[in-house]
Amino acid sequence: MATPIIMPRLGDFMTEGTITRWRKSSGDFVQQGEVIAEIETEKVNYDLEATASGKLHTLVEDGAIVPVDDVAGYLLEEGEDPPEIVEVVPEVPKWREPKPRRDEGAAKEKGAPVRSTPGARRLASKLGVDISQVSPTGPGGRVVEDDVRAASEGEGGSKDEQLLPAGLPAPTETVPIAGIRKTVAEHMMRSISSTAQLSFFLEVDVTDIQRLRKEKSNEVEKTLTIGHVLTKACAEALKRNPLLNTVLSGGNIYHFDSVNIGVAVALKDGLIVPVVRDVTSKSVLDIARDTDALVDKAREGKISPDDVVGGTFTISVLGSVDGFTPILSSGQSAILGVGRSVEKPIVKKGEIVVRETMQLSLTVDHQVIDGAVAASFFRRLQQLVERPGNIFK
Repeated sequence: MATPIIMPRLGDFMTEGTITRWRKSSGDFVQQGEVIAEIETEKVNYDLEATASGKLHTLVEDGAIVPVDDVAGYLLEEGEDPPEIVEVVPEVPKWREPKPRRDEGAAKEKGAPVRSTPGARRLASKLGVDISQVSPTGPGGRVVEDDVRAASEGEGGSKDEQLLPAGLPAPTETVPIAGIRKTVAEHMMRSISSTAQLSFFLEVDVTDIQRLRKEKSNEVEKTLTIGHVLTKACAEALKRNPLLNTVLSGGNIYHFDSVNIGVAVALKDGLIVPVVRDVTSKSVLDIARDTDALVDKAREGKISPDDVVGGTFTISVLGSVDGFTPILSSGQSAILGVGRSVEKPIVKKGEIVVRETMQLSLTVDHQVIDGAVAASFFRRLQQLVERPGNIFK
């Protein structure tokens, strides 16, 4: 009996996914558990595995957008024919094949639905461009932001000529922004354009907390990183400064009792921020286990959309630089940036001593957070870091 290949629901907020590439060709025999397709959603990329062994029969092409729970193909037994697909006219099939580009002779009617990214639609509205008349170059024949910009600037000259400043040498390679990298870019631009971002900096003495962290790591036989410890410290500081644990949306500031902290993870093709939930109720060891599991899933491409939503605060650890100013996650009111720790001479109780210090940066949305509130959070965080006994209770 034919086994349907279903577009999986990878999160409560997912309604459709894009088959970016079939790993196997139609007619190939595949084993159960073998990766047969790559799926792209707004949040993550996902490797779709075969739920049974059989001959692959695809119903959609690379780049097709398939609604959740709909059929994208079948796995057939030996000698089995694919099920007959009965189309009801004039009903439109649920899955949508990539539309042909204009240069392939496909004329688009003004006002007809156009396959495009959300960023392209927003940009078209802003620039006054009729998106139905824009030639698509994105995956699966979608209109992307660069297409809208090119249409806005006019048809004269090549696309590269329009986008590149004058005087540059010929590029050796042109790589479209796509997948997770494109999602990150859209989120960062949306964050910058919709918030009043203001950053604060504080140097903290981490000598004692680093020593205690190493001792506790030996006790529990698991490496507790400074990121794990600071996640707990931030949750405790947010209890006293709850205004930083908010989300601004639709002209309202939403407050939360739960502290859900996003942990920025660098991937080869972008940045992803899985969320550790209800951090105030967890120990540092619990946080370490949850964080490490999420990071492993992210780097293996197995993270789900539900793992990267629901954050109320974010931490970004970049241990190779002294300091930096992180960009807010969309909607959130604050994000903490963590630089590297270094030994340096400082004055302590009137004497020059060598201590291990670290620079922290706090970026807030000034629409919600005033300087005094940010400073209060920083003071509390510094107390917890420099007198760390309570963090490990």
